Amino acid sequence: MRYAISILVFHVALFISLQFIHCYNTHALHLDDDHDGDDQGTDLIEKTCKRTPHYDLCVSSLESNPESSGADLRGLARIMVDLVLSKATETLDYIRSLLKQEPDPELEKSLAYCAELYIPVVKYSLPQAIDALLGGHFGFANYGISDAAKQANACDKNFSKSSTSPLAEKNSLLNDLSEVAAAIISILLKG
Repeated sequence: MRYAISILVFHVALFISLQFIHCYNTHALHLDDDHDGDDQGTDLIEKTCKRTPHYDLCVSSLESNPESSGADLRGLARIMVDLVLSKATETLDYIRSLLKQEPDPELEKSLAYCAELYIPVVKYSLPQAIDALLGGHFGFANYGISDAAKQANACDKNFSKSSTSPLAEKNSLLNDLSEVAAAIISILLKG
């Protein structure tokens, strides 16, 4: 008899739990379709970007990603860090393409140095920053992002006064995106 009652209580609790989960998921799905949800996402983006050093870049970068409208602050940070990794990867690929065609030994040396700076950023620093962000280790995530900005600046400074950097725009964009990502992660750090 006791066993039958226990099974009955278990099934009732399971049924109620499943109903709750169903209602919660249904409500969450409807929030994505609701215009107020988009307004809240846009509002979070604007409030967050106002706390970064490059407001316009922050807003345009986040609004261009469809996942940002439903993201929380950690989601916005993830989107921005993913963008930094994407731009760093593009820059490294561009450096490699320039190295294949560069006849000037001095410029080739500078480009090779930049490649050496970007490789660990793309392979280690930024992927580890993403892992740290996902794990809630915001200080470490910020360190990885800051490293990307530092290496982009070091790359640009490596070019001699006689030759202008063919990477100036890409390095500048990566620096600015890194500063935005670091600012968003700093907001997470402050809680």
